[in-house]
Amino acid sequence: MLLRFRLANHRSIREEHELSLIGTEFNAGTARETGLSSKGRGVTALPVAGVFGANASGKSNLLSGLRFMRTAVRESVTEWAKYPGVVPREPFKLDSQCRDDTTLCEVDLVLGVDPVRYTYGFELSDDRVEAEWMHAYPQGRRQVWFDRDAARGDEGGDEFVFRGTGFQGRSADLVAFTRSNALFLSVGATLNDPQLSAVHRWFSDNLWLVTPGADIASRTRWTQHLLADVKEAPKYAEDILRLLSIADLGLTGADIDRETGAVRLRHRAADSDVALDFLREESLGTHAWFAFLGPLLTALTAGAVLLVDELDSSLHPTLAAEVVRLFQDLDANPKGAQLIFTTHDATLLGSPVLDRPLDRDQIWITAKQRSGETELYPLIDAKPRPDENLERGYLRGRYGGIPRLPTGKIPRERSRQLAAKGAE
Repeated sequence: MLLRFRLANHRSIREEHELSLIGTEFNAGTARETGLSSKGRGVTALPVAGVFGANASGKSNLLSGLRFMRTAVRESVTEWAKYPGVVPREPFKLDSQCRDDTTLCEVDLVLGVDPVRYTYGFELSDDRVEAEWMHAYPQGRRQVWFDRDAARGDEGGDEFVFRGTGFQGRSADLVAFTRSNALFLSVGATLNDPQLSAVHRWFSDNLWLVTPGADIASRTRWTQHLLADVKEAPKYAEDILRLLSIADLGLTGADIDRETGAVRLRHRAADSDVALDFLREESLGTHAWFAFLGPLLTALTAGAVLLVDELDSSLHPTLAAEVVRLFQDLDANPKGAQLIFTTHDATLLGSPVLDRPLDRDQIWITAKQRSGETELYPLIDAKPRPDENLERGYLRGRYGGIPRLPTGKIPRERSRQLAAKGAE
């Protein structure tokens, strides 16, 4: 379970910002118990976080930062060995100094049947891993599994610090196999260290990303596979068909070619069901919902974290609100899967029609500064009242995160341009 994500110097996110999924006093009951405690109180985690903001304000870059961290953990040992330095780093480009500054990523996780909090993070330059750390908190007491610092190392090597008996792996052997541009966590998992493998596995099994349009073909194949695979069909097929029909698309079932994976959805007709060719005859709305179901059900089944960029581009507002409620519902989401999404859809903030699906502490705002960098902050900084109309407040600019665009400016500019061309 993800508690917190910290990011700096990645794309438009220049300064350090933190997305927290820890429940607060503004939560009205959607947060879940983690089994942890702090200062005598139970620590809760949010199953959903929604990030709102204007176009080009950096919402997508926040999700990109999470995926970048996942990619680094999964590929630094193998893929980065092919090149000098750190391949996929994308520092803030509107300030030349940021090329020399490190990119920082850090997460707080809760893992295990007997819940333990872990903090894992790293800092990367273009050339190498500059710092890396992992701390565990069994019974709330910090154990420094390792601290890595390139600046304090001798003769170009890294300094590794292992304190106490928390980390029980073959530290000297693992350090010897760790390249300057490889993460120690990844090396440990590659060499089957049981403690590091458990944290590494979280990155492998989480942070599935859904993007608008670009990956719809692969997500469609994902859902088709879950329907057609004989081994997986008992687990997923019934859920997929039920969710397709509940979305009020007029569907009654599906015909699946087990060899090719091709799907023909059956629709209600006057005298019998009619099967339509999926690619040529189904609507764009059906395609979008069908493609969404593969990653959605996989995340719910595994208790994983699902990242959705521009939720409103994939789904109708009513359907998007139901997806949020699906993750919020303890019975429908018993394994504690989490959803982090970006959106422009203000109705998710509290439309009377949709009956606000988000708690106040589940709402985050991105705003673009004059310098071009992104600012990320929680809605609760504005201390909204429990009965406050968040949709109205957001659209009126009370919380920030909306375009600073006077009404009618675009058509006026267009009119001026046409008038100027006519006078030439």
